[in-house]
This record gives sequence, C-alpha cells and structure tokens, in this order.
Amino acid sequence: MKTADADILIVPGLGHSGPGHWQHRWVEKIRNAKFVEQDEWDSPTLAGWLETLEREIRMATRPVVLVGHSLGVQTIVAASQTQADTKVKAAFLVAPPDVDEHPDVPAATSPFRGLSSDPLRFPSMLVASSNDPYCSVERAAEFAACWGSDFHVAGDVGHINIESGHGPWPEGLLMFTRLMSRI
Repeated sequence: MKTADADILIVPGLGHSGPGHWQHRWVEKIRNAKFVEQDEWDSPTLAGWLETLEREIRMATRPVVLVGHSLGVQTIVAASQTQADTKVKAAFLVAPPDVDEHPDVPAATSPFRGLSSDPLRFPSMLVASSNDPYCSVERAAEFAACWGSDFHVAGDVGHINIESGHGPWPEGLLMFTRLMSRI
C-alpha cells in the first residue's frame, strides 16, 4: 500500500509530542497524516484516549495506518482489542513504555495497566531501543511476540523522542515505509 492511499493517524504518548519530535515532522511531511488529539494529555484515562482514537478511525475515509509513540502504543493495542471490524490496516509502534512492570514509568500511565497481550488484528512493527528508560528491550521483544509484531531494535537510542535526539528520525521513516510495502 502506498502512503498516499491511507489515512495516517499519529497517536502521541503522555504529554503529546513536542515541537521538533519526529511525529510532528511526519505530520508536516506526509500530506494525509494527522494527529489524534486527546482532550487530556497529562492525566489520561484509557477510556477517554480509546474513545478519541476510535472516533478518528471511524471518521477516516480511507484505510487507516496508525503510528504510535510511547503511551500511544498502548492506546492502539487497546483499540485493536475492542474493534471487531476495523479500517486499520497496520500499526507502527515505537518505544512502548512498560506500564505494568517498569519502576520509572510516570504514575499518570497507571490507567493503561493490564492491557490484553492478545495478537493485534492487523500487521504491525514494533521499534524499541536497547536503553529506553521506560522499557527493557527484553520486555519490548515480549510485547512484539504477544502482539504478533515485527520487531526491530533501533540500538541505544533512548525513548526515541526529542530528548534522545530524534527530531527527523529518517531511519524510522524507512522502517515505516517497509511496513507500508507489506500491506
């Protein structure tokens, strides 16, 4: 599938993606990409974030490809479990935090604990860092195996956000392109 043939929904994590973040750059570069804008970025509820994502999916006019970062990944996983008939054709999952077991994840992520580990209902790729401050690479590999995601270790790249130097992140765009070519 060509990127131009899908609605690309960018699903940020806790606090939203700040200016310069690769997700912002992708929205600026990809004509048919847009943010899923949550009502509450700093004190999220799973139900609220899920409702917003599901509404955006329903409103899409073409097949949907989701691009999640951090807590946005858990939102996508939850949506996969609740939607029986979905327009979602694939998901690109980046730097999921381990909200269940990692001691350093922010307390605000607690509403996202205990999500299903069932396979996603669409193809996906999970990209993780070997030194993410919120998830070990072993736990990320476990997520990928449970969700049926292709797994890619991007190296020692932190949380793959602006703080770890990932503004443009061209390597990520190449991986996303590979995922798109599979669907």
